[in-house]
Amino acid sequence: MAIDYRKPPKAPSTGAISLEKVARSAPELVGRYQSAAVSLAKHQVSGQRAAVYLVLDRSGSMRPYYKDGSVQHLAEQTLALAANLDDDGVVPVVFFSTAVDGIAEIGLDAFRDRINPLHRSMGHLGLTNYHLAMQAVIDHYQACGADDPAFVVFQTDGSPTSRNAAEHLICTAAQLPIFWQFVGFGDSDFRFLRKLDELPVPERRVVDNAGFFAAGKAPKDISDGDLYDALLGEFPTWLTAARDAGVIGGRGQEQGRDQERGRGQERGWLKGRGRRWAGLRRRG
Repeated sequence: MAIDYRKPPKAPSTGAISLEKVARSAPELVGRYQSAAVSLAKHQVSGQRAAVYLVLDRSGSMRPYYKDGSVQHLAEQTLALAANLDDDGVVPVVFFSTAVDGIAEIGLDAFRDRINPLHRSMGHLGLTNYHLAMQAVIDHYQACGADDPAFVVFQTDGSPTSRNAAEHLICTAAQLPIFWQFVGFGDSDFRFLRKLDELPVPERRVVDNAGFFAAGKAPKDISDGDLYDALLGEFPTWLTAARDAGVIGGRGQEQGRDQERGRGQERGWLKGRGRRWAGLRRRG
């Protein structure tokens, strides 16, 4: 059975989740929620709405970062940011390696010690195919019928196995209202991610739709404020460029809806990956 990702009609927007609700549901996230709010204000995007996604690398070299809690830590930081940007309190999480290993959710009522059990349920670690994880995000975003742009926190500790595929997809995805913020764990030079961040506009893509920062070998040591400043550094510039180019509120969002209507529910990902997501949610 395919999963229907279409959202029900929204009630009038009340903006970001309130501090009071965060304090009731997830008191340990209050400090991070407030730090994210400060960073959003600093970058002049307070009140901006966005659907937040988290993409997590499950390649073999990522094992120590799951073990020491670094990945769980990033997930909690991302959720606190999402509570400022979206009012549903939920972040879809895409786990990838050689393929998309699974998709789950974290939320204000379901985030504590959640990442590692999900990670362990997905079996062996593999390679690093960015493009498959990126396509999973695109498919989900287009299928859910979101009106707001997407902000994707894409974590990895190395270059992709299929570099050409990743580069091609970041260029074609520039036509969609999705911003990709790459976060590098470890001591790699991340030459490929720096290249993605600097791909020329308009020669290769309609807008600059990606940012990158290196979190280093001890990502848990980065303060919440510094992390949010790094995540949001290029987001405001993209918002302006994407609006000017019609990517937000124009042809980009209409293109996404047209593509989704054309493919319908017959897409293999919506069948196979959708069932996988449902299974992970039941176990999680």
